[in-house]
Amino acid sequence: MSNRESQKSETKLNLIGRVFATEKHPSTPDTFHFWTELDTPVGIGTIVQVVVPQPPKRNFKHRQASEWHIYGIVVEAEGYTDLVSALYDFVGADQSPQQADLAPTVRPEMRAYKAAVLRMEPEEPMQPVPIGPVYLADDRAVLLSLRMDDYVAKGRGIPVGVYVKGGMNSPVYLDADFLLGPEAAHLNITGISGLATKTSLVEFLLQSIFTHYYPNDPQKGVAAVFFNVKGPDLLFLDLPPAESGRLTEEELEIYDSLGIKPEPFANVTYYAPHKPDGYNLNTLRTNPELLHNVYPLQWGLREIFEYTEVLLNRDDVDAKADALLALIEEKVIRDPDMKYTAGIKVSNFARLEEWFTQILEEMQDKNQKEWHSHHIATIYKVKNRLLNITNRCKGLVGNNDFTSDLPWGKFQKNHIYVVDVANLEPLAQDLVFTRIVSKIREQLEHNSLGVERVIIFVDELNKYAGSDTGDTYLKRTLLDISERGRYLGEVLFSAQQFRSQVHKRIVGNCATGLFGRMDMDELATPGYSNLSSAVKTKLATLPKGELMVRHPHFTQPVFLKFPRPAVMRGQDGRLLYPPSEDVDFATAMVRRLQKLDTKLPPAKLKDAIADIDTETLLTKVNQLEQERPSDILSALKSKLKSIPRTTVNPTNRTGQKTVKVAPLFQPAEEDDY
Repeated sequence: MSNRESQKSETKLNLIGRVFATEKHPSTPDTFHFWTELDTPVGIGTIVQVVVPQPPKRNFKHRQASEWHIYGIVVEAEGYTDLVSALYDFVGADQSPQQADLAPTVRPEMRAYKAAVLRMEPEEPMQPVPIGPVYLADDRAVLLSLRMDDYVAKGRGIPVGVYVKGGMNSPVYLDADFLLGPEAAHLNITGISGLATKTSLVEFLLQSIFTHYYPNDPQKGVAAVFFNVKGPDLLFLDLPPAESGRLTEEELEIYDSLGIKPEPFANVTYYAPHKPDGYNLNTLRTNPELLHNVYPLQWGLREIFEYTEVLLNRDDVDAKADALLALIEEKVIRDPDMKYTAGIKVSNFARLEEWFTQILEEMQDKNQKEWHSHHIATIYKVKNRLLNITNRCKGLVGNNDFTSDLPWGKFQKNHIYVVDVANLEPLAQDLVFTRIVSKIREQLEHNSLGVERVIIFVDELNKYAGSDTGDTYLKRTLLDISERGRYLGEVLFSAQQFRSQVHKRIVGNCATGLFGRMDMDELATPGYSNLSSAVKTKLATLPKGELMVRHPHFTQPVFLKFPRPAVMRGQDGRLLYPPSEDVDFATAMVRRLQKLDTKLPPAKLKDAIADIDTETLLTKVNQLEQERPSDILSALKSKLKSIPRTTVNPTNRTGQKTVKVAPLFQPAEEDDY
């Protein structure tokens, strides 16, 4: 390239300094040093580029490059003057700081920076960085330095934020094939609680994925399952921000530059178990205005039997009990065999109790100690453990046949399914995590879920997959996702405060790592030893809305800025839509029936269900929710027509119920008499 062409190229870029190499600070193929003036906008995390004429002998075969571009990111910074010792400056100022600025000669001062090489173009042969001018990176240089040009051009770019160093506002993209699979997958977020905005980052990134992941291809669908484990964090994703959380002009500009609409999520469905009473939902999203997309999560015997390992104490259940459990699942529940069922169709826990009673009574009548080679003591043990599940998971696991579950086989593209487990006991949480994750994997394997990929978000990984929490079923499930999920389309998004205290293989299998503000004690652990001290200091002081990104295409971590998600914060939602107080059984049933038909007057519904036994009415309402007839009120009356009515004697302070016997003759509804 001629000198004229070189000068023309330089005028297009912002010249800020020059590469230097000394015996103490030599240039290498992966690092170089450069100096700048004092007023340049360069700091830790700034991307720069070195542009020099391409040496002719670096061109070989059919390559005819005219320039050699080296892209780097600043990782260390130093300042220099011509002082050999601080004593000289002390003497020169007459030993007084007030006199220092009055010196007739101003000492020259410069900034020296160390940069880690991000990319060379051409890349071969790989040689030390040459001496040459250093420029600030522009949008094109940011795209090339992070190796984003190829996958962005192919439509696989997922915006994660903007690079803002040096006055830039350049979009930065993740590769969908390495974020969602199949090349690599999974994302992990680390940062101090409250300051790293981990939940906000996941919500923003999910909106970006929904917008940019093959938007016009219905076969390339992504859905998300969020487990809400902390209060109201994820319970208002379908609502716009409150007044106090409105987006700033700067954030709106970032949304515009990334091609994302600043809107709440359009398609969100919430699931929560009941409280132990069996009819009030165990969630903070119970405000009557928000119940239209909130559904109960309730399972029965068939749904949870294969996950009994999660619920039973493995130290208490030995190999003999395991064998009996396997027999019950195979011969009594899944594929009933008359030799084992004792004439009872075991479809729920109530029928299972009948079956155990029948088997044990027959053994006692015949004075038998074994049943199909299983000792009576083992049968008693298994009976006690199994029938206790409905008490230990009350509100989640029911005695009857009613189930309310996620829409298996009908997952929709760009839809979020939030499962609220924040108020559940740890045992019930383990069951919910394990069954839902396993069911997703099972349907993805058979290509029957309804979407190609599912993002599973689990917060508080220190609690659920900590390196010191022992071997749990949930930890094994999360480990299995991280190791095999990318092949199936099951993608794990996880977050925690202390990455160093999470199972190494789980975080190690996450191809993308995002880091918010970090604790210095965490940064002192071996996992961060490859970061310079300056980068660690920056991580420890990151403001909200900034993060450091590691991604397979990025040879060095990069600092970015991202906007807050355009959704209502959990605490704002709790104030604006306070959860309703627990209601009585009749009111709860009326609300559930009104969800099926919002035009139904509450008074007519209360009259229709008056004096119906609690268990019976609950069963009938469950049936209506599953059947969804066109005329809810008529169907309800039809189901309750022949049911005996019960009432509580007001003078009976013990609350014992008396039964109204149905008349022998039941008049027709239209009969005036």
